[in-house]
Amino acid sequence: MSTEHPKSDRGADGAPRHSDVSFEERDIKVGTIYWYLFALGVATAAALVICIFILHFTSNLAASSDTAPPPSREALGKDYPPEPRLQGVPGHVDDPQKDLRQKLKADNDANEKLQWIDKNAGIAQIPVEDAMKIIEEKGLPGAAAPPVEKKK
Repeated sequence: MSTEHPKSDRGADGAPRHSDVSFEERDIKVGTIYWYLFALGVATAAALVICIFILHFTSNLAASSDTAPPPSREALGKDYPPEPRLQGVPGHVDDPQKDLRQKLKADNDANEKLQWIDKNAGIAQIPVEDAMKIIEEKGLPGAAAPPVEKKK
């Protein structure tokens, strides 16, 4: 390991300059990069303005070419497709959140039901919590117990 400090001196602007560390100034022209970024920004802004103009032009063109429905059609009222309709569309009276709450309640009630499936065969439906406790105590049928590790 050398004990000599690297040779450095200060340039005219006070920035450190090292005689053995430099770059080739002819490789990169910073002005060209800045000009490219400026042109890219101008092109992006121009594309945005053109897109907005086209959007407004086509919207106004479509609105001006549409004809109003005849008064006899308005007197008939809205004609909805037959049920079942998608939730949230006009004409659908059910609340999606209410439907979800009812479904979750029905699922939970089905999981907590206690009843006989086949009384003669001894098959019953029990709540999920009780079934999990029984499996925890007895284990699954056909599943071997894991080997016990011996501690040294």
